[in-house]
Amino acid sequence: MQTNILWITTEDISPNLGCYGDEFARTPFLDQLAKDGVMYTNAIASAPVCAPARSSIATGMHQSSIGSQHMRSKGKFPEAFKYYPEYLREAGYYCTNNSKEDYNLVYDAAKIWDESGKKAHWRNRKNKDQPFFAVFNFTGTHESATNLKEKHQGVVKDIHQDQLIKSGEVRLPPYFPNTPIVNELWARYYNNITALDNYVSDIVVQLKEDGLAENTIIMFYSDHGAGVPMHKRWLYDTGLKVPLIVYAPEAYSHLVPQSAGNKEDELVSFVDLAPTALNLAGIPKPENMQGRAFLGNHLSPEREYVYASRDRMDERYDMQRAVRDKEFKYIRYYEFTKPFVQYMNTPEKGEIMQEIRRAYSEGNLPEAGVKLMAENKPVEELFDLINDPLELNNLAQDPEYSKKLKEMRKAHLAWSTRVGDTGLIPEPILRDWEESNGKPIFSIWRDNSIPVDEIQKTALSNDVELFTNNLTHNNEVVRYWAATGIGNYSVKGNPQLHSQLTALLEDEFPSVQIAAARGLCKLGYEEIGLPTLTQSLKSSDEWVRLNAALVLDEIGEKSRTIQDKLQEVMKDNNKYVVRVVNHTLNELNGRNNIVE
Repeated sequence: MQTNILWITTEDISPNLGCYGDEFARTPFLDQLAKDGVMYTNAIASAPVCAPARSSIATGMHQSSIGSQHMRSKGKFPEAFKYYPEYLREAGYYCTNNSKEDYNLVYDAAKIWDESGKKAHWRNRKNKDQPFFAVFNFTGTHESATNLKEKHQGVVKDIHQDQLIKSGEVRLPPYFPNTPIVNELWARYYNNITALDNYVSDIVVQLKEDGLAENTIIMFYSDHGAGVPMHKRWLYDTGLKVPLIVYAPEAYSHLVPQSAGNKEDELVSFVDLAPTALNLAGIPKPENMQGRAFLGNHLSPEREYVYASRDRMDERYDMQRAVRDKEFKYIRYYEFTKPFVQYMNTPEKGEIMQEIRRAYSEGNLPEAGVKLMAENKPVEELFDLINDPLELNNLAQDPEYSKKLKEMRKAHLAWSTRVGDTGLIPEPILRDWEESNGKPIFSIWRDNSIPVDEIQKTALSNDVELFTNNLTHNNEVVRYWAATGIGNYSVKGNPQLHSQLTALLEDEFPSVQIAAARGLCKLGYEEIGLPTLTQSLKSSDEWVRLNAALVLDEIGEKSRTIQDKLQEVMKDNNKYVVRVVNHTLNELNGRNNIVE
């Protein structure tokens, strides 16, 4: 008999469950499931936000390898590849998804699933002997159910008052201000998790009612960390580490390498989930999948590292990459000149973020939280996860850890090359390449004519001479990073840079034009750069418009002379462009206009 597989997933929670040692969590069912199964303590999301992370789960590939790294993008998945449920269906499985997809790619759900929607269920299969693969996703832990009181009350309405945690009963993270509002929201977060526990219990009860508990493997996990600042959207473990519990009935216990009731510190990545589901069904892993199975027969050696990435989160770009082993975490900030926390419309509406900003302005934000308000980020960070699990002490400059730093840098570069990290390509160029070549970026990026090594070297460099030489490179992405580097590192007064950047304002690619205009503005030549940025706001390409708006927001006061042009952009049909321009106008005029 083939194995039934049940995935129960949730949104926006870190391992804040009783079984993970959280003394405040009220999760009796999940705690028991962990006792009866295996609890993984190093399960790491591929991205700290939902759509890119779900993209890697659905494909078994890193999101930046297939061009689905930017939030709400429409990447193109190669037609030669399949989503993992397609393989399961071909093997005879009835595959259902209830109900969130959000794969950040252009796809046809009917090809992927037998049924996907709020009513999708294994019970809907016509042949009750047919094996099934079923996903149930709980949305009640999403950040919106923490931030919005009415939504939160709907999530916890069936929980008795005695079971609810009250404001102030839960210890706050050390980087949050200890205020009534923060305590209230942190209590909501935990109470939503209690509602999740009940949801998981209900699904498993249905499994038992149908007599399927003894031949179904259950997996529970979250799509990334908690939906609050310093967690969701960040490459710290608070944003990447998720709860992962696997339960196998006795008949299938041989498919789980660990004994029931154990904790397992094996490193697990989201790109491993698809190969694992296939392996449990006896299906060989497709060559394009970049993960490894951690359950089933014939397992390969455990991985040494897991990798994660952050790119455009809603309206803000901030390319970051992380490498993690069991003891250390390395983070590389490609856009370190940007504020540690850029203003993003959605999280800024959250009251915890508002309280953090207020506490900082009043001078009473806890020391651990002050870094959140920094104007720039370090180029890289290294953390000792054993002695510093909250990643508060950056060791990148400590000579004692120089060997480890070099090791992790090397691992990052090797991964970037191996998976073909398309995050190095500005989003407008990435989509332009796909459009002009008529094929997905995954295929284009591997073209031998693209100087990947030079692109990576320029993106990681701090060498103004290298940037200057590469301003005339024949590859547009190299030119982009060279112009960006000039804006980051150079100083006013170099006539050669002035003329070379000015020449790039006529570049074939708008992203290069914008990077050159930014460099000119940063060097004090805004009268030359601003016209290009203003014109780019009218581009037919929404991502070109967004990139131009972001530069104008970055240079702040220098944008004052084109306020009338910015006001016109408030009608843009891309809400991300509107959000950025609205922020610029708010800052210039001391107003607090709110947009969607």
